[in-house]
Amino acid sequence: MVVPPLLRAVIMGPPGSGKGTVSARIIKHFGVKHLSSGDLLRDNMQKKTEVGILAKSYIDQGQLIPDDIMTQLMLNELKGLDRYNWLLDGFPRTVAQAEALDKECHIDTVIDLDVPFETIKCRLTARWIHPASGRVYNLEFSPPKVQGIDDVTGEPLVQRDDDKPETVSKRLQAYDAQTKPVLEYYRKKGLLKSFSGTETNKIWPHIYAFLQTKLPDVSQKDAAIPR
Repeated sequence: MVVPPLLRAVIMGPPGSGKGTVSARIIKHFGVKHLSSGDLLRDNMQKKTEVGILAKSYIDQGQLIPDDIMTQLMLNELKGLDRYNWLLDGFPRTVAQAEALDKECHIDTVIDLDVPFETIKCRLTARWIHPASGRVYNLEFSPPKVQGIDDVTGEPLVQRDDDKPETVSKRLQAYDAQTKPVLEYYRKKGLLKSFSGTETNKIWPHIYAFLQTKLPDVSQKDAAIPR
């Protein structure tokens, strides 16, 4: 029996493009290990590791974490995943990070969620949260029963600074400036696979069909219907 080569994939997309939802579905259907730079950073900061303390000092000053720190953090983590199919999320963010990753392993495919910035702005600025529980509402597709009020506790909802219109615009501009060169880097290598659309549920079947050419669907339940 021929063992298929392990999949080394990267998912890219601006904040609010649905990366979290798509990644969760890829994990569910294809059983890949998901490595998110954001989750890893938070974990290291919480545990006050050397890298975590260093990263926090940059974040606290509103600065980007240098390439070498992010690369070291992610590559150390990848060492433990060499026998698994994996999906990187939030890394590489710069061409220098992509080049460093290339030296360590061969990337097979880069999934790019190409969602219009206007759609993302509407999506993110419609997001409100209940701080105590972390419950998230979206005024467009999952609004609270009473505007501005949490369904369960009746307490007021707040909008995170990250979701305020002016912050969203800045985040999208930063993503564009920083990450466009990375998309171009992978495009030149013939690894970039862009999926365009305004709704995750409409983009997902195309991503599912694409990944099915590389990996079997391991989810037993509803295997015939990608959700």
